[in-house]
Amino acid sequence: MNIPEGLLYTDEHEWIRVEGNTGYIGITDYAQHHLGDIVFVELPELDASVAKGEPVGVIESVKAVANLYSPADGTIISVNEELEDSPELLNLEPYENWIATIEISDPGQLQELMSPAAYSEFCSGLED
Repeated sequence: MNIPEGLLYTDEHEWIRVEGNTGYIGITDYAQHHLGDIVFVELPELDASVAKGEPVGVIESVKAVANLYSPADGTIISVNEELEDSPELLNLEPYENWIATIEISDPGQLQELMSPAAYSEFCSGLED
């Protein structure tokens, strides 16, 4: 399982890459693997206010439907429209294909997220 350095992780299997006040949000390799072939991504609304832990989008696969949760409070500033026509990109490169970006309003919340090592340990516990 691929868990890149330089990202923070949630217990719902989202990642966030922080650049200044901007957070790029996507799903982890663990998530895409367990979802199976992704066939549809419902992207969040631009300029929508989002709250940490609240659903901001939906990912549908041949096996399941899963919510995408925001890792922090903020405002949606962009979405990856390429996923509308090619949702399978999340299976191919889950860390290259972000789903949305947010302007983070409470950077302190990022301290509550998991490091790569902590996320790896968390996922290992799920496999037991």
